[in-house]
Amino acid sequence: MGRQRRLPLKIATFNVNGINGRLPRLLEWLEESRPDVACLQEIKTSGSRFPIAALEAAGYHVLWHGQPSHHGVAILARGDIPRERRRQLPGDDLDLQARYLEADVHGITVASVYLPNGNPQPGPKFDYKLAWFERLIAHAAQLLETGMPAVLAGDFNVVPTNADIYNWWPWQFDAVLQPETRAAYARLLAQGWVDATRHLHPDDRIYTFWVNEQAFLRDKGFRMDFLLLSASLAPRLMATGVDREHRGRDKPSDHAPVWIECA
Repeated sequence: MGRQRRLPLKIATFNVNGINGRLPRLLEWLEESRPDVACLQEIKTSGSRFPIAALEAAGYHVLWHGQPSHHGVAILARGDIPRERRRQLPGDDLDLQARYLEADVHGITVASVYLPNGNPQPGPKFDYKLAWFERLIAHAAQLLETGMPAVLAGDFNVVPTNADIYNWWPWQFDAVLQPETRAAYARLLAQGWVDATRHLHPDDRIYTFWVNEQAFLRDKGFRMDFLLLSASLAPRLMATGVDREHRGRDKPSDHAPVWIECA
């Protein structure tokens, strides 16, 4: 288990939508926000193309689980070295998509999660999404059973309620709004995981994803990026926020970083 850092501890999640193409924006955000742990999704690279030297120069130890051109997750940490626990969800040895990475760092088990999008639905991609979600639910239950503080951080590709999207009607057939998707997310929370954003801001309109620049300028967003806290970590939650201004910068990701601070 990683060593406990001097508090507060800042943990963030950020779907970068291509780490090499967005590297200037990522390094900018790391310098400005200075999370102690950052979980990245959609790094879309692997092997020697992963920019480990630039991230280490920024002060971060790095774990990554990638594949060329698609998917991929990473965990960055400063002040401690993340110790890998697993880099794939159990339950399907034939699943080679790089969507899950888990490590111990700063005394907490941290998972970077990139849940399948599932479009078009119905169809095999939606079936894969739901099957992957079931594997996540099963593994998340095991994490809770350990009693250790844990956080599931990432892009879950689910809009939990109609309050988490600017207007549900135009997107009613999208995989992220389907009843099966929302039910799976609800069952995950029912295990005891706490959605940090909703815990501290139950009624606010908060978005983390905008499909394009025009949608961002008109604030037509979705909330799909979460930090879910175990019952042993949730009482330590102090603050949470979305660094939405980073969505408005030059050549940004379509997602904004989300963060928490814990005592």
